[in-house]
Amino acid sequence: MSSADCCFARVDAGYCHRAVTADLVYLVAGGSLLLAIVLPALLDRWAISAPMVLVAVGIGLGLTPLPDGLPLDPQANRAAIEHVTELAVLVALMGVGLAIDRPLSLRDRSTWRRWGTTWRLLGITMPLCIAAVALLAWGAGVAPAAALLLGAVLAPTDPVLASDVQVAGPQTGDLEVDESDELRFALTSEAGLNDGLAFPFVYAAILLATEGAVRHWALEWVGFYLVGKIVLGVLAGIVVGRLLSYVAFRSASRSLRVAERGESLLSLAALVSAYGVGELIGGYGFLAVFVCAMTFRSAERSHDYHAAMHQVTERLERLITLFVLLVLGIALSRGLLASLDWRGVTIGLALILLVRPAAGLVGLSPFRPETSRLTGPQRWAAAFFGVRGVGSIYYLAYAAGEADELGTDWLWSTVAFTIVASVLVHGALATPLMRRVDPSNA
Repeated sequence: MSSADCCFARVDAGYCHRAVTADLVYLVAGGSLLLAIVLPALLDRWAISAPMVLVAVGIGLGLTPLPDGLPLDPQANRAAIEHVTELAVLVALMGVGLAIDRPLSLRDRSTWRRWGTTWRLLGITMPLCIAAVALLAWGAGVAPAAALLLGAVLAPTDPVLASDVQVAGPQTGDLEVDESDELRFALTSEAGLNDGLAFPFVYAAILLATEGAVRHWALEWVGFYLVGKIVLGVLAGIVVGRLLSYVAFRSASRSLRVAERGESLLSLAALVSAYGVGELIGGYGFLAVFVCAMTFRSAERSHDYHAAMHQVTERLERLITLFVLLVLGIALSRGLLASLDWRGVTIGLALILLVRPAAGLVGLSPFRPETSRLTGPQRWAAAFFGVRGVGSIYYLAYAAGEADELGTDWLWSTVAFTIVASVLVHGALATPLMRRVDPSNA
């Protein structure tokens, strides 16, 4: 065979490989879509969540020769993993922001007090989880930067996989806002805000890995990454949310008042716009998306348009999430856990069964029990249901792109194990425990 023939053969082989890979991606996406349609109704009465089924199906597929062409190696496909999981979190944050009925106004202190449970989970529970996981990892011999990153990526309650313990969706019409289910509100609002607030600690790990001793970057971290980027993200969300809500509901041009036509795809335009503006001005885009959704929700709060927008984001979120979990399941049986050791298993299980519940109870312990919005059993449930999920994968992929030492196989294995353990433990217990602590069942 001539050199030219060999060249064409290699080109044809490469083309065929890419074609097979693309076909497999379409097949997996199609299967995810089908499961997204049928699983909710099939599992409604069972203590089995859709994520549990998808991970199990993925593991089963991984044991067959079928998915050989899928890009499963996190080291070689870090950028793709980052962008897919980023989209999943963005869509989930938009849906969560639209689903929350309880108002929050910067000018009204009474609304801030009604979010007291959320502030405790964010200001006390989350930093305790980060510190505890980081110390456990450091004590087990993990490098300080990697240990801090592990604490940061595993600390947030995930808005993507926590749907079973969150509010169902926005209440519309002339009904008064129901604030009786404090547990679901607390877990929903925590998941909406802490995905953006985890980023300062991810950046702290990146700075520790790239710039060395804390004294070299401590002031920059506090001033810009901890305060400045949060403020910029909030401002971006407010501006975009107010602008779009004005256009949708009150524009002088009827063609721009999309709420009258029920054009629910505005939810996707809003999340992309808020994220783009937030990132462009240097803020946290995740925080901007959630604040944008909350701001939009505050306009014409009783309008049915909010429910239509939430439905679009909910369906898209379900599809992307199930696709990610299916691929995660395949990767689990194709070597993703090859670097997992006793340290990763211990840290993952300790976080789910000990660290998060203990930190949650500390954060939610009321100084005056009679003023607490949570009953005793609900407090235990809120402390326990710190669901870990897709957001953790995104943060790890992002950090790995900034510093090679933050993308080790051990970190990928440990994060994947913790997510799967959370899917199994929280997925199995969500339905029975939430029914048990529901005030209406008392």
